[in-house]
Amino acid sequence: MRDIIEVYRKIGGFQALHVAEAYDVLKEAVEKADLRFLSFTGNLVATGVREIIADAIRRRLFNVVITTAGALDHDIAKSMGARYVPGSFDLDDADLASRGLHRLGNVVIRREEYGPLIEKFVLRHCEELWGRVLATYELAEILGKSLPEDSILGAAARAGVKVFVPGIVDGAVGTALLTCNDLARTRRGATKLLVDVLKDEEELRELVYNSDKLAALIVGGGISKHHVIWWAQFRGGLDYVVYISTAVEYDGSLSGARPREAVSWGKVKPTARSVYIFADATLVLPVLLKAL
Repeated sequence: MRDIIEVYRKIGGFQALHVAEAYDVLKEAVEKADLRFLSFTGNLVATGVREIIADAIRRRLFNVVITTAGALDHDIAKSMGARYVPGSFDLDDADLASRGLHRLGNVVIRREEYGPLIEKFVLRHCEELWGRVLATYELAEILGKSLPEDSILGAAARAGVKVFVPGIVDGAVGTALLTCNDLARTRRGATKLLVDVLKDEEELRELVYNSDKLAALIVGGGISKHHVIWWAQFRGGLDYVVYISTAVEYDGSLSGARPREAVSWGKVKPTARSVYIFADATLVLPVLLKAL
C-alpha cells in the first residue's frame, strides 16, 4: 500500500496528492501524538471497511474511538452472522420493504438479521448490566468482550482502546438497552441500567487534559466528528488531523467544514498539520490504514 501512496504522490494533484499528504500526517501522528482519536460513522461498518478499522484498533494506531450507535449495531449484527449483500443504489425500495429487506446505500440486509439479532445479543447481557451505572465506553467494553477479535468492539476490548458513543440511544443497541430495563421490572430484585453520558465526558476530559499532543483521523461527519474536535479545544486544539468526507461546507454544516474552520474555534491549532480528503472513505481508508 505504501507503493500506492507513492504513486499518488507522483500524480501530484487533486485528491491523490491529499491522500499522500494525509499518510505523512498520520504517520507522524502515530509516532508523536500520545492521544490519537479515530472517529467514524456507522455506515462504514456496513461494508468490509469494518475489518480494516478493527485491525487498525488492534494494532493501536489509534487509542480512542468515537463513533455512532449505528457502528455498534452493524458490528454486532455482523458478529451474529448477519449477511450484508452487495446491491445497487437504484433498487426499488418499496419492493425491498415488501420482501423484508433494508437498503443502506448499495448494501442490502435482511430485516430479521438486523434489529432482532442485535436485540438478542444485547438481551443476553441484561443480568450483567442491571443495577449498574455505566459510561458508553464501559458498555462498549462489556459487549466487546463477548465479540470476536475481528469485530471493532472485540478488537477495542482486547487492545484496551476506549470506544465512546455519545449518541448511544440513536440505534438498535439503545432500544435493546431500553428493553433490558423493561425486563428488569419483571424480575424480582433486578434494577435498571443507567447509561451515564456525563461519565463519558469526565473520562474524555481526563484523557485530553493529560495528553501532550492530540491527533485525529475523522471519517465522515456528524456527532462523532464534532465530539472529537469539541474536546480537542480544551487542550488548545488538535496537532494533527485528517478529515475524509464527501460533505461540502457551503451549507455551513459541521460535516462539510474543513479543518481551517475548526481553527477559528480553537479546535485545531493554527500550526497543526491537517489534510481534507474529499472522497468516499471506502476508497481511501483501506489504503491509508494499510500503509500505516
